[in-house]
Amino acid sequence: MKRFLSLVAAAIVLSSCGSLNLDPQRLMQSGAYAMQALTLTDAQVREYVHQYVTQMDAQSTVLPENNAYTKRLRKLTAGLDGVNEVPLNFKVYQEKEVNAFACADGSVRVYTGIMDAMTDNELLGVIGHEIGHVALNHTRRQMRNAILTSAALEGLASTSTTVAALTDSQLGAIGSAMLDAKFSRDQESEADDYGYNFLVKGGKNPWGMVMSFEKLQKLSNGSGQGGGLSNLFSSHPDTATRIARMTQRCNTDGYKRPAK
Repeated sequence: MKRFLSLVAAAIVLSSCGSLNLDPQRLMQSGAYAMQALTLTDAQVREYVHQYVTQMDAQSTVLPENNAYTKRLRKLTAGLDGVNEVPLNFKVYQEKEVNAFACADGSVRVYTGIMDAMTDNELLGVIGHEIGHVALNHTRRQMRNAILTSAALEGLASTSTTVAALTDSQLGAIGSAMLDAKFSRDQESEADDYGYNFLVKGGKNPWGMVMSFEKLQKLSNGSGQGGGLSNLFSSHPDTATRIARMTQRCNTDGYKRPAK
């Protein structure tokens, strides 16, 4: 955030010196919008996220409650009503990509592709990891940064008690900014630990975390990243390191690796 504001300020200075062909008024507006994004409350961030997720749901094929995939997800997530006073809601997207994600408003979306690829315990490990990003406020910070760096959100009134309705272009800009964002090494490790503890608390074998990572690594040809896996992998830390770290925890805690 500080870097973004510094760049805006530097551009304004250069423009005033005639070094660049820039519009000083627009640059000042950009700085004002950045400051507005910085003052967004957590509740406002969650509401903007909700608008974005609502658009995603409308543009995706959401499977109904009587579908076998949805029934399986409901069974796996029974009792997971909320985290840090944020209510959780789960939906299945009919999509071949091996993917799942959780957003700051508590929306958790799981693709049929990953449900086909994983056992229940492995899938729970991934879901626990993604919920970890919500519980640890990683997704909220990511969304705030997305708003901050999105030029389409001009005129966002963060000081108002009423959250503005975003246009399609603004929602698209948020989505692009979020897709380009990456969690840090520490954030990924923290979410891995949350997922591990999530399985243990639920009476599940935490080897599910390790085995889900191994399976994802195999699906991405060992690269740690790849088509349809971008939201589940980050180069910080790499997949092999994450596997080794979770394996060590399982062995230290005395959990036996399942045969499959």
